[in-house]
Amino acid sequence: MCNLYSITTNQEAIRRFARATGDRTGNLPRLPGVFPDQMAPVVGCDASGTRVLDLLRWGLPGPKATGEAPVTNVRNTASPHWRRWLGVSHRCLVPASSFCEYEDTKPRKTPTWFALDEERPLFAFAGLWTEWTGTRGPKSDPVEGRHRLFGFLTTDANAEVKPVHPKAMPVILTEPEQMDLWLEGDWEDAKALQRPLPDGTLRIVARGERKDEGNGGEDGP
Repeated sequence: MCNLYSITTNQEAIRRFARATGDRTGNLPRLPGVFPDQMAPVVGCDASGTRVLDLLRWGLPGPKATGEAPVTNVRNTASPHWRRWLGVSHRCLVPASSFCEYEDTKPRKTPTWFALDEERPLFAFAGLWTEWTGTRGPKSDPVEGRHRLFGFLTTDANAEVKPVHPKAMPVILTEPEQMDLWLEGDWEDAKALQRPLPDGTLRIVARGERKDEGNGGEDGP
């Protein structure tokens, strides 16, 4: 499952891509490696329906049986635990430039980065978010209190991802119509988006590092 991704395009490009007219992120830096439990940019709709770019923490609260341990990826949307967050008020877009899966090589696994092409154009994971009260962050510097948390859906791996990670890949949205449906559509329609990208859509753009700086460090469009 995807536990590492990058977002290296500039803030204005993210807003344009997601058609977000609000922004609460401040001065958003490039993030060549986003790891679980970190803050990352997410686009959701406020009460008025305005799309807002904001910073949330990666890792939805898991079931109480697991102590609500953070869960980064959601596959089984039929589960009662996840079903309560499938409505439009809990859906979001998670902008990304590339994502990493670990190839099962020896003596250690190899980070392998996927993008739409070498230029790393923006795409969005189909995300879910919720508010939660508890403790997040590292044991050395725990953050207690109210958190806004996100994760994103996964699905079957396509032809490019399967040789590296056979079990799953993130649900990726690339078109405005897909993002509109995810943010605004009824679940009976939106759930059709939980499917792999068509074969031939992705390519491997980097290997071996736990970050992807993007296309030569450029800010993107």
